[in-house]
Amino acid sequence: MNIFKFVPGVHMKNVTKVTINTFVLKGFTDKLELQIILFSLFLAIYLFTLMGNVGLVVLVTGDPRLHNPMYHFLSVLSSVDACFSSVIMPNMLVDFISKNKAISLVGCATQMFFAVTFGTTECFLLAAMAYDRYVAIYHPLLYSVSMSPRVYVPLIIASYVGGIFNASVHTVATFSLSFCASNEIRHVFCDIPPLLAISCSDTHTNQLLLFYCVGSIEIVTILIVLISYGFILVAILRRHSAEGRWKVFSTCGSHLTAVSIYHGTILFMYMRPSSSYALDYDMIVSAFYTIVIPMLNPIIYSLRNKDVKEAMKRIWGEKWMCQ
Repeated sequence: MNIFKFVPGVHMKNVTKVTINTFVLKGFTDKLELQIILFSLFLAIYLFTLMGNVGLVVLVTGDPRLHNPMYHFLSVLSSVDACFSSVIMPNMLVDFISKNKAISLVGCATQMFFAVTFGTTECFLLAAMAYDRYVAIYHPLLYSVSMSPRVYVPLIIASYVGGIFNASVHTVATFSLSFCASNEIRHVFCDIPPLLAISCSDTHTNQLLLFYCVGSIEIVTILIVLISYGFILVAILRRHSAEGRWKVFSTCGSHLTAVSIYHGTILFMYMRPSSSYALDYDMIVSAFYTIVIPMLNPIIYSLRNKDVKEAMKRIWGEKWMCQ
């Protein structure tokens, strides 16, 4: 009996060879009632994410007082978060209300490429933002020279290049595998671990590649953050003014919060042996760093930043803010 003829997206070329040209994203649940609730919840999250991140980009672009490297980095981070969320959320929302949850092979590869690109770019951007804060606080008199456009623009470009390179490596490596047993992905989007789980090829090399690439990126970016904030801490302790210390803490606290949440979930997701993967649980964790964190970043950076709040009052009006 041909066990594959009832599986959508699977076609027999001959008795022994099977090709898959579509995948099925299983998502969180098959229950209609829960799907409707999740659709409403994630639609609200997506709209809030777009409004918050696009709003920050408009704010930084429209207020000349925010035209400095710190806020240029913040606007780029917001645009990355908006794109990161948009790679995943629209397709996921459609799947909640559609019986057909299929995604083509090309569509799956494209989604994974852009998700990895924006996810990796965010890692590098957070490290660049930590270095920017180090220069601003530890060498304030040299800040305008040390973080001129000749410095911060290449850092932004390098972050994107690193993201694209990492995504290209993993996309090519993953979709060079054979998928011939099942086309059902136990996830809400095309991520690397669930795709490796359904491959009928030897994935040992892919798992090592994932471990070493993610490990290298995490080690480099986290070290930059730790070293930068180590020097910032020294600079804070040298200050005699309690008000000056509090200002530095409030400026850097938001960045440290975002870094801790983001890198913590990345390390949990990808820096583990494949034998410890629990796809249903990992699906929730990956949804957190791809969906929830892009929503939280505008809140973290705006509510704890005096300059951003003042710019919001200037652009959108103090009366509107009070309401």
